[in-house]
Amino acid sequence: MKFRDGMWLQAPDKRVEYAEEIYSITERENKKLSLLCPTAHIHSRGDTLNRPTLTVDLEAVVDGIISVEVTHWHGAVNRGPHFDLFPGGRPSVEASIEKNDAGTTLVSGGIAATVTSQPHTFDIRFHSADGKHRLTSLLNRSVGLAYSPATSSPMDTADMRDFKHYILTQTTLGVGEQVYGLGERFGALNKVGQSISLWNADGGTSSDQAYKNVSFWLSNKGYGVFIDAPERVELEVGSERCCRVQTSVEGQRLKWYIIYGPTPKEVLSRYATLTGKPNKVPAWSFGLWLSTSFTTEYDEKTVNGFLEGMREREIPVQVFHYDCFWMRGFHWCDFEFMSSHFPDPKSQIARLKESGLITKVSVWINSYLGQASPVFKEAAEKGYLLKRKNGDIFQWDLWQAGMGIVDFTNPEACTWFVECLKKLFDTGVDTIKTDFGERIPTQDVQWHDPKVDPAKMHNYYAFIYNKLVFEALQDRYGKDEAVLFARSACAGTQRFPVHWGGDCESTFEAMAESLRGGISLGLSGFSSWSVDIGGFEGYPDAAIYKRWVQFGLLCSHSRLHGSNSYRVPWLIDDDDKSEQGCSAVLRKFTQLKCCLMPYLYSQAMESIKHGWPVSVRAMGLEFPEDRSAWSCDQQFMLGSSILVAPVFDESGDVEFYLPRGTWTSFWDDKTVKGPQWVREKHDFDTLPLYVREGTILVLGRPGEKRTTYNWTSPEEHEVRLYEPRANSRFSLYNAEGNLVTVLEAEENRGVWNVKDRQTDL
Repeated sequence: MKFRDGMWLQAPDKRVEYAEEIYSITERENKKLSLLCPTAHIHSRGDTLNRPTLTVDLEAVVDGIISVEVTHWHGAVNRGPHFDLFPGGRPSVEASIEKNDAGTTLVSGGIAATVTSQPHTFDIRFHSADGKHRLTSLLNRSVGLAYSPATSSPMDTADMRDFKHYILTQTTLGVGEQVYGLGERFGALNKVGQSISLWNADGGTSSDQAYKNVSFWLSNKGYGVFIDAPERVELEVGSERCCRVQTSVEGQRLKWYIIYGPTPKEVLSRYATLTGKPNKVPAWSFGLWLSTSFTTEYDEKTVNGFLEGMREREIPVQVFHYDCFWMRGFHWCDFEFMSSHFPDPKSQIARLKESGLITKVSVWINSYLGQASPVFKEAAEKGYLLKRKNGDIFQWDLWQAGMGIVDFTNPEACTWFVECLKKLFDTGVDTIKTDFGERIPTQDVQWHDPKVDPAKMHNYYAFIYNKLVFEALQDRYGKDEAVLFARSACAGTQRFPVHWGGDCESTFEAMAESLRGGISLGLSGFSSWSVDIGGFEGYPDAAIYKRWVQFGLLCSHSRLHGSNSYRVPWLIDDDDKSEQGCSAVLRKFTQLKCCLMPYLYSQAMESIKHGWPVSVRAMGLEFPEDRSAWSCDQQFMLGSSILVAPVFDESGDVEFYLPRGTWTSFWDDKTVKGPQWVREKHDFDTLPLYVREGTILVLGRPGEKRTTYNWTSPEEHEVRLYEPRANSRFSLYNAEGNLVTVLEAEENRGVWNVKDRQTDL
């Protein structure tokens, strides 16, 4: 939202008043500074009358984090829901307040904020505690309040029903500074120059709307900002003033946290401490998931035929997913298999698992109940559905006819919903696709909990929805065996993996959009991510399908899924049995992922521990000093050591960037020195896959078809060294997610070997 018309004028429909000076500084308990900031320069006692003030509170939160809260009217009720912060416990902090001629400095571990001592000036500088790194600042006209429409007199605000009130801040952008994150966004990776509204929407992958809006952004200058506001947040990232990031919310207060690294990985780790680390995910979930697709016609025979066809082609499937039409039309969600198509689902699922065709089963659900479903009547009678202010149940005909929305602010509704899930678990369902959760109304609604703000519930609903289902899975299967396939999210929802990219088209362009979305989400604190391989909308031709298979099998999680067409390979290319056919490509990359499991799963455990993305990891996270690396949005790191460059062209031509160092092709051991841009041409059975120098790479045996096996056993793995160095090391985890050993490179008379440090653990 823009509040000005260029540099000099205010927007015609807005009145903006800025904090013009820091009138007084008060020290509070727990190392907190409270700044009283009038919206005019105060030169005499008379200047204190008939004008607003803004309060800016600075607090030392934990090491490397300072919170900033701006408030206009303190009497405004601060309704929930509020983000669940420090879910793992709040660490202690070494904080201090120091004063000198330059001003008052609040220190919070490695970060500090200095408030100017200059009279009639508004100036707050954020920097490293040692003074070596300048981060950002709040300068002249950077903190303000605004009315829309513009007020003509303070008397107008006696009745606020026809006015909207906003709080805004503007942090400075340095020369060359870039901004990343803000959730799964499908446009340009660097957000500078963009206007962004953090408001969950079901908009596909080809617009500025997003399913996963996360109020956190990361600067390439070594810091990040988390905006503690579940409601709609509007950002002008160098788009109202080119040298500032403007954040605004409707209301009387705005709070955000500035998080210092200095490296981007350290910023993400501190952000994970603040909002929550992702839960561990089981090794089986990294295998191939095969879906029925959405509106396709399928029954028990179809499912069996698909899985038997995959086995015949030696393509291992770990999870079979039943999408929406496992239930009857107009009956979503009644949690009942359609008897005409699945007469005995429990027995069928048991047979599939016993035969070894699959390991696990997933089903689609959402939290919307169509009124034709018997569960709608039950939930309505018991008061479990969101209501309008007049007492009616909120209904509309968008998606399901007359659908209602489960009100998860009602504890009894939560208990009932979990009981519905338990019936699925009893049938043999192991994991849940939690679709939707974005279309949550804010007008004319009354939640069961009267203390919540409907505007805040819109985005936050995704958190409580996914949390409820994830914890139900944990209760049934164990703390580290729970897996979702979730679409909607807000800050903190990274605690409940996995998330997938939503509705993309079956095109190369949509494949690139999806990758940008995944990279952006990874820079927002999410470790695990997947995509609809082949594209959701449309009919992928063989070239698009195979290139998407290569990309999708090198994401942390991999699922074949479509809308109105199947995604089994033999239906894409008329069962081409050549080595360049769809089945052969899918077989090769599915088995490649199984072979990579010792490396991939170990990297996943490290990433989850720190709050980093496992795959589709931004190049800038690994090479933060390389300006070219930050610009790369068509390639990514798989963990810390493997570079992946998907092919976005039918011809097989691809251009990618190798940062400084020696890189080795995974396929043929060819080495290339970086930094440089490289052009290659690839058939459908390869893509650029390069291993970073200094890597100890642990792999399963060639042709491996399992994602869960005893890969820590020497009989089950091989170890490769790539340009080893004295500090080369690799932490190897087993399939249960436990650290088993640390491998280190050791030189003896010019020959490099690997030393096992297991005895030292």
